[in-house]
Amino acid sequence: MRKLRTIEMNRLSLDEFHQSQKLPLVVVLDDVRSLHNVGSVFRTCDAFRVETIYLCGITATPPSAEIHKTALGAEDSVSWQYFATAQQAVELLHRQGCHVYSVEQAEGSTPLQHLNIQSPKPTVQGSEGYVQKHAIVLGNEVKGVHQEVVDMSDGCLEIPQFGTKHSMNVSVAAGIVIWEFARRLLLRDD
Repeated sequence: MRKLRTIEMNRLSLDEFHQSQKLPLVVVLDDVRSLHNVGSVFRTCDAFRVETIYLCGITATPPSAEIHKTALGAEDSVSWQYFATAQQAVELLHRQGCHVYSVEQAEGSTPLQHLNIQSPKPTVQGSEGYVQKHAIVLGNEVKGVHQEVVDMSDGCLEIPQFGTKHSMNVSVAAGIVIWEFARRLLLRDD
């Protein structure tokens, strides 16, 4: 086996990325303090063509050399918006008909492997089709998702863990959950 060179991977150009169909997922960062984590989430969102990222509270925004260090330019490809609080972002998402999950260990949380999401195939509504959008909220590296945001969410998703630690790095958790949405919505065999 030979590793592929970058030029052989046929990646989208920035313009092609902006015009491409996106994964119907919004990633909300609730007071994420590490700029490297923010950049890493941007890069993962680029890889799976996530629709947009909402940066909330103390979460830093581009342009930033620290974000760029891990995003490697994904801060230019992935759409983003800033909100003073994650509550404001979740209110907007609900008004748009979005199903919002907090990624958090909580009473009654749904293990990620039991996630039940709507088919990505457009449903005819009048003359236009639509796809149910979803959002995931990821929280601060120490405190997690604010309880007020958990209370506003339609549910909580929990990543099963089998070791001695009770949490994961926020950018790692984002990658796992985004992959699960992409696997279920983009990589179906039907």
